Amino acid sequence: MTVPEASVAVELERLRGTVATGFAEVKGSLSVLVERSDRNEQDVKQLRQDTEKDIGEIRHDVEALKRNRWPLPAIGALTGIAGAVAGILALFIR
Repeated sequence: MTVPEASVAVELERLRGTVATGFAEVKGSLSVLVERSDRNEQDVKQLRQDTEKDIGEIRHDVEALKRNRWPLPAIGALTGIAGAVAGILALFIR
């Protein structure tokens, strides 16, 4: 009976080694995934910061454009008044 028991012990030891190797591979894979996840989080934070900075610059540019735009309603009113004055003058000069 010692021969089958020795065979079983050898097979159990081989199985233990296989399981240990499998766990080591899984642990290594999980470490790689954790590292990638951390890197992705850093990339997202950096992208968010860059985007917020760009949005701030765009808002600043829009405000500058609003301040420097032509007062189109006032120019339109002045043009209308000038046209009316020219028309009235043309009527009286004839």
